[in-house]
Formats: sequence, C-alpha cells, structure tokens
Amino acid sequence: MSGGVRNPGGGRTARTAGAMATAAALAAAAAGCSGDDARPVRPLPIGLSVIPQGAAEVPPENPIVVRVHDGTLQNVTVRTGNERVEGFLSGDRSEWRSRWALTPGSGYEVIATAMGRDGRTRTVTGRFTTRKVSKGIEASVEAPNPGETVGVGMPIILRFDRPVTDRAAVERALEVRSSRRIEGAWHWFAEGRSVVFRPRRYWPAHTEVRLIAHLNGVRAVRDGYATEDLDLKFRIGEEHATVADAKTHRMVVYRNGRKIKDFPISMGKGTIRKYTTTNGVHLTMDKGNPVIMDSSTVGCPPGCPDYYRLTVHWSVRISNSGEYVHSAPWSVGSQGRANVSHGCINMHPTAARWFYNFSYRGDPYTVTGTDRELEPDNGWGYWQLGWKKWVAGSALGQSVMVGPEGSTPVPPSRPEQRPPASPSAAIPSASPAAPGG
Repeated sequence: MSGGVRNPGGGRTARTAGAMATAAALAAAAAGCSGDDARPVRPLPIGLSVIPQGAAEVPPENPIVVRVHDGTLQNVTVRTGNERVEGFLSGDRSEWRSRWALTPGSGYEVIATAMGRDGRTRTVTGRFTTRKVSKGIEASVEAPNPGETVGVGMPIILRFDRPVTDRAAVERALEVRSSRRIEGAWHWFAEGRSVVFRPRRYWPAHTEVRLIAHLNGVRAVRDGYATEDLDLKFRIGEEHATVADAKTHRMVVYRNGRKIKDFPISMGKGTIRKYTTTNGVHLTMDKGNPVIMDSSTVGCPPGCPDYYRLTVHWSVRISNSGEYVHSAPWSVGSQGRANVSHGCINMHPTAARWFYNFSYRGDPYTVTGTDRELEPDNGWGYWQLGWKKWVAGSALGQSVMVGPEGSTPVPPSRPEQRPPASPSAAIPSASPAAPGG
C-alpha cells in the first residue's frame, strides 16, 4: 500500500500535475528558441494632430479638430483671447471638434493632451489666425424683448436684413436654453428672412428662457458672413388662454387652466371676407391705448362706403390683418347678440380695460366659429401649423430638446406624444397692417 495521499477525485490531481509538468517543459523549450515571435509587442506611438495648425487666414466657418490615433484624448483647451472655446468630445475620446463658428480676425491657441496604450502622454500645441471678413448680413430679435415676461405661446423670432442662403448653418448656430426641459423647433418664413422657434406645446408657466445666437463667423449668405452674436433672456409668466366664439358671441378667459372671466363680445360682421374675424389660434402681439384705426390702410380710403377713422382705447393686437381686441362703446348693444365689427373683437370699455391689463404678449387667443382661417404667417399665427409641418420647416428637418444645458437634436424616430388635457391645453397652443374696428 502506498504511503502517498489519496486524491478524493479518483486521481484527477495527479493527472493535472502531470499535464502542468508537460506544459512547463514545452514552454522551456520554446523559450530556448530564438526568433521575432519571442519579442514583446511595443505599443505604437501616439498620433496626435490639430487642424488647422500654424495657419493664417483660416475661414471662420472651418471647425477646429483635434484627433488622436492609438490613444485617447485626456484634455483639450482652446482659447481665443481670454475666452474658452466650446467643443464636443467623441464617445471614444478620439476626436474633439469646436461647436460654433470661429470669430473672424482672431488668434486661437489649442493645447491637447492624449494618453497612449502604454500609459504615456503626449501634448501638442497649435496656433492659427482666422480670416477677417466684411459684414454680409445683419440679424435682430423681433420678439420677445430682453427681460420681458411673456405668455406661454410666445415664439422667438429672428429677422435678417436679407435672405439667408445657408439656413442649416444659421440654425446650427442657434442655441436655446430653458429652466425646464421642453421640445421645440425652428421654422423658416419669408423666403429665408425670418426664422421662428416654437415649443411643441405651450411653454410651462414661470420658465426662464435664453437664446444665444452664435452667429459671429457664420457664412449665412454666399457672399458674406454674420459678424455679431445675439443673447436674449426672457421669462414665461402664468398661463393665460382665451377662447372667443363668433356664434355664441362670448369670450372666455382662463388663468392657469381655470376659467376666470366670461365676456359678451361682437366680432366681424362677415358681409365680406375682410370684415370676417380670422378663425384659429392667434397670439396677443402688442398693446396700444389708444390706437388710431384707419380703414384707408386696408383698402378703404375716404369716400369708400365703409370708411372709418377711429381713436380706440384698450387695444390688444392679435394679427397683422388689422384685428384687435378692444374697447367699443358704440357696439355695446350688440355685444353678446350679434357680430357688427369690421373684424376686431369689440368689448365693453370696462371689460376691454381688464383684458388689456391682464394680457402678456404671447398669450394664446383662439377664435372659433368663422369661415376665414388665420394664416400661419399672419402676425404670430404660428400655432396654426401642426407639429409635423412645423418641424418640416426646419432647415435641419428636426426638433431639439431644450434644457438648462442647451439644446440637442431629437432623433427623427421619436414617437408621437399627445398633449395633456386641460381647458387651456385644449387650445392648439398658438410688419403690422393697420387695424380695423
């Protein structure tokens, strides 16, 4: 009988030990051979590049690109003067790219550090100067005003002094930030002279909003550049919404989803199209007290049978085709019973004064019961377009998700969402001509 320790597994340990000894012998034999296969594989050196590099007269629309091969970017710092340049780092950390157009006629410095597979780092520095350009196009914000408190339907409207030829480049330069996350999109009007941002649904009440238009250095037209950035902050107030019915001759006002007022009104008498109040989702655009209403500006000069020139108080404009909600002491007897105006919404002076003081610019004002539909480009009739049609008017063909960190593209395949049900949400939340009374 052997004096060794017996393996409970039926000799499996002895066989394994034998296999290990054989493997060790083979390894020793292999180690004794000479050849290239025995040499350790050395990691390739890091390839780190900066584009552009050492150049002058770089077009400002060209991005800064930092790339690394056989390694990962650890840090990229780009400055022009005392300002740091924003950029995107790819998911695999192999590329960094500047986000916005570069400032014309400016010097840039790039410092990039990458780590190779062997754990070693390499740093490169690049310097270049962008080309000076002459101003080719000017942009301005039509609405809202800086610091203004506005209604939940308020659009952001940018105007250009000539048609934009590269609308996609301009749209990529427009950043919207919001204290609450919302989906929105840009839509182009007036053959490229105007671009408008609108949320998919009404802005949430009490939201802080900021537009940063990084337009300086954007080649917006074939023969020139935009050379000025725009920065606008505004605030959404409480939720206001109004529904005016041409058939019942009533106007119902909601605050934060609750009905608070119900007024008798009189709308356009509708004997001819221009005296028919437009149907659909309007927005309150501005106020005047008083406003001079002159029919000669809408094709009815002195001598015309329906000529008028009136001084009207407590007037809130809702379109560019001469429609106001205003005080009309001359039609009080018809208010609540019949439509007798030239297209405006007539109210009792006391009611008109209340509505004037209540309204923000950008409050949704929906008219129902007429056969003349409000055009999307009549004033701020932007809510007349459904969401798919609105997004189709974007040069990039997509919406963006807006939040405190900025705006990011929404994938086109995002499923349709239905708006929440509430009294005000049931409303499809929506250079002036002279008004008509």
